[in-house]
Amino acid sequence: MKLSSSDELKKGMNLFDVADKVAIVTGGLGQLGRRFSLALADHGAKVVVLDVRVNDQIVAERFGKEAKMGRFLFLAADVTSKPSLELARKKINAAWGKPHVLINNAAIDAPPSAPATENGPVESYPEESWNKVLDVNLKGVFLCCQVFGGQMADAGRGSIINICSIYGMVSPDQRIYEYRSKEGTPFFKPIAYSVSKSGMLNLTRYFATLWATKGVRVNTLTLGGVWNNQDETFLRNYSARVPLGRMAREDEYNGAVIFLASEASSYMTGSNLIIDGGWTAW
Repeated sequence: MKLSSSDELKKGMNLFDVADKVAIVTGGLGQLGRRFSLALADHGAKVVVLDVRVNDQIVAERFGKEAKMGRFLFLAADVTSKPSLELARKKINAAWGKPHVLINNAAIDAPPSAPATENGPVESYPEESWNKVLDVNLKGVFLCCQVFGGQMADAGRGSIINICSIYGMVSPDQRIYEYRSKEGTPFFKPIAYSVSKSGMLNLTRYFATLWATKGVRVNTLTLGGVWNNQDETFLRNYSARVPLGRMAREDEYNGAVIFLASEASSYMTGSNLIIDGGWTAW
């Protein structure tokens, strides 16, 4: 049946509607996880903030008064543990039913302040560090897809958004960090982070093709660096590699998240949406 012009207009206005959808954000207390959670709640979604470190104090610090707006469910869960995720799923189902959206955002990386062994040359990179990063960043995404995505597939609908990095598409530019060696604190962007994010790209394609007939869309959202009070030399070096000349603000990815979570992206699956200020265009 052909829609009338008024019906088409109404449909268009609702394209980005996520009202009352149950959305799970892993790593939801982190810098970007918090932003994604708030953006979804602002658009009417019921947001499950899933994080390994949930407690009253950190929830209050990260969400303030918004935590009590009735749109959030804060749950402690370990993405590397299937029983932990299954327990969280039971609580989600009891509170709000089956999820509609899953944002696999939880990830770890070695920060510049980490021990020298974590940020040293690849020739001496610790095996235990490799295992830990791959466990969270890749196995954790797989398990969340199993536990939450599997339920979405059974329900015949849903959107999974896997948060990736430009360093999953291209190798880190180690020249950005050379100044650290001159200062006596050498830093190399660790290999495990890049490998884990690269693996996420094909994990996305696998689940996208597997669950396409079951109404579940699976896409990757690849992000550039986000400003977070980094030192001035790093900011200058990083920004010089970005055509837009700066790092992202932490709220600049919200639009893409709403797009991928909503029916506005209804014909999009197995894709990689890149928002990086132009980094990978060079």
